[in-house]
Amino acid sequence: MLSIQNLNKSFGALAATCDISLELRPGEIHGVIGPNGAGKSTLIAQIAGTLRPDSGRVCFDGVDVTAQTPSARVALGLGRSFQITSLWFDLTVLENVLLGAQRTQGSAFRFCRPALDDAAAVQRARAALAYVQMEDRSGVPAKSLSYGEQKQLELALVLAGEPRMLLLDEPLAGVGTQEAEGLVRLIEKIRGDMGILLVEHDMGAMFRLADRISVLHQGRILRTGTVAEIQADEEVRRDRKSTRLNSSHTVIS
Repeated sequence: MLSIQNLNKSFGALAATCDISLELRPGEIHGVIGPNGAGKSTLIAQIAGTLRPDSGRVCFDGVDVTAQTPSARVALGLGRSFQITSLWFDLTVLENVLLGAQRTQGSAFRFCRPALDDAAAVQRARAALAYVQMEDRSGVPAKSLSYGEQKQLELALVLAGEPRMLLLDEPLAGVGTQEAEGLVRLIEKIRGDMGILLVEHDMGAMFRLADRISVLHQGRILRTGTVAEIQADEEVRRDRKSTRLNSSHTVIS
């Protein structure tokens, strides 16, 4: 589904990503972990298209998208959530999903009332809300939601665009234990329907969700393997201990 080949990006003398290669198989969750400064954000930006690599290739479902815009990648089926939610807080939950679906599908932007008159769009938005179990919140203003609910809403917004792959950037960041558990269950529900590249600091959640994990260290992939292989790898264990990778952000066991 996703193939990254020898990706390099430098900012002056700082090499942010160094010869990174990894693959996401259809239906799997591929986790990316590493300490702050390891290159995760730079890698995500290159996959999403908001940052152009210095060299290397990004291929999505067999198509070389290295030079394509973020919107072109979205049109091909790449959905992305952000570490900080990106919502219209003065609009209702349903209106957010409607406008978000237009944005993610590359449709011409319409104001809420014309969008609400589009029966097919409303049906798609309501289906996405039902999927994330928020259909009873459709008329609630987004600003009145808890932060965990905002994260759920953002997933509904992305899913309404009918992606074939999700790029999830720290979906549990800033969320309490109970709401984090709900988001983990939602990601488990999505598992198999589409490939997911998951960047997350919560090691308990990562070990629970991921089929394979790539460990980034100083812009390079230190190791890629199954959860059991990563947990047992001595080099990874030393790196986690020295960087305190999972010291203060593990909320899911």
